[in-house]
Amino acid sequence: MRIVLGVAGGIAAFKACSLLRLYTESGHDVTVVPTEAALNFVGKATWEALSGRPVASDVFTDVSSVQHVQLGREADLVVIAPATADLLARAATGRADDLLTSTLLTATCPVVFAPAMHTEMWEHPATRANVDLLRERGNLIIEPATGRLTGADTGKGRLPEPEQIYAFTHSLLNKTWSGTDLAGLKVLVTAGGTREGIDPVRFIGNRSSGKQGFALAAAAATRGADVSLIAANVETLPPAGVITHAVETTEELRAATVRESDRADVVVLAAAPVDFRPARVSATKIKRGDDTTSTLSLVANPDIAAEIGRKKGEDTLLVIFAAETDDGLRHAAKKLESKKADLIVLNDVSGGAVFGSSSNAVTILDSSGPVASVSESTKEVVADIIWDTVAARLAR
Repeated sequence: MRIVLGVAGGIAAFKACSLLRLYTESGHDVTVVPTEAALNFVGKATWEALSGRPVASDVFTDVSSVQHVQLGREADLVVIAPATADLLARAATGRADDLLTSTLLTATCPVVFAPAMHTEMWEHPATRANVDLLRERGNLIIEPATGRLTGADTGKGRLPEPEQIYAFTHSLLNKTWSGTDLAGLKVLVTAGGTREGIDPVRFIGNRSSGKQGFALAAAAATRGADVSLIAANVETLPPAGVITHAVETTEELRAATVRESDRADVVVLAAAPVDFRPARVSATKIKRGDDTTSTLSLVANPDIAAEIGRKKGEDTLLVIFAAETDDGLRHAAKKLESKKADLIVLNDVSGGAVFGSSSNAVTILDSSGPVASVSESTKEVVADIIWDTVAARLAR
C-alpha cells in the first residue's frame, strides 16, 4: 500500500520515525512529507534514510512529477502524525501553502490526523471547531492521549504511541466498507474480565483477555464513532482514538457502564464480569490451615447487562455477549430476551481456546434469530462484521 506520512512541526515529530519504521517493515511504500517546521525537529536525511525515498516539504521540488497533485491522488492512506494546531487550522481552511497541505487537497483516500499539542491549544474553541469541521468532511481524528507533554506539563494533548497509531491506520487499509458509517455516533464498549478480591493477594477472576472488546472499540473509532472504552484488567495498550476508563471489580465496571451509557447511542458489553464475589474480603493474607480456608462464601454480583437493558432509552442500541459451552443458540436467545438487548454475540468457549486468542468465531442474533455468522477469523474481522450488523440495524 502507498502511504503518505505527513509530519507537522511539533516536538512529537520524533515519534513519527518509529511509526514510519512500522509501516516500512510491514511492506508499505511510504513517502514522508514534513512541513518546514517539522524539519527543525527531525532532519530530511533521517526521513530519507528510514523511508528509502526522497523527501520534500515544498511544491517546487521535483516539479516535473507534479508532486503536490500526484502524492494525494496515488495514496491509499494519508496519516498526519503529529498534527499540530497550526496544521489542523490550515487543513480546515483549505490552505495549500506547502506540499503537505496541497497533498491533503488532492487526497481521495482515507485521511487520518493524530493531533499533538499542549492541553490549552487542544481545548481552545478554534482548535475544536477545526477538528469538528475536518470530521464533518470525512477525515478521521485520533483523540490525543493524556500524559507528559513538553517540559513539566501533563494533560491531554500527547501523541498516542506509534504502535497505537499504526494499529488504528493499519485496520483502515483492510476494510471491506468505505466511508465513516458510524460518524456522529457515541459508542460505549466494555472489555476484559473483572476481579474480586479474596485477600490482598488472591482474587476470583476469569480468562477474558479483552482482545475482542479492544478490537470492537478500535473498529468503531476507525469508522468515525466517538468511542469510550471501559477496560477491566487489560494490560495491553488501549486502541488509539478512544477514551479509556480502567476498572477492576464488577461493581466498578457497573458504575462506569451505567454512568457512560447515559450518553451513548450504542452500548456494546463485551467485558466478562465475574458473577460472584466473596462475601467477606480478608484484610490480611489467608494462611494455609486457617479455618477460613475451608469455606469461601460467595454473593451474587450485579447483572450489568440486565440493568442497562432496563434503563436504556428507545434510541439506544444494546449489544451483549454470550460465552457458552453447550446449547449456545438456546442460551443466547434466552439471554437476549431476559436482558432486553437488541443484539447478542454468541461464541463457543468450550475448552477455553478463544480466551487470549487472536481469532474468534461468532453467531450474531436478534429477536428473530441468527442474523450473521462468522467462521473463525481474526477478532478485528469479527469486530467489523458486528459493526456492519449494528450499522444495518441503525439504518432501518
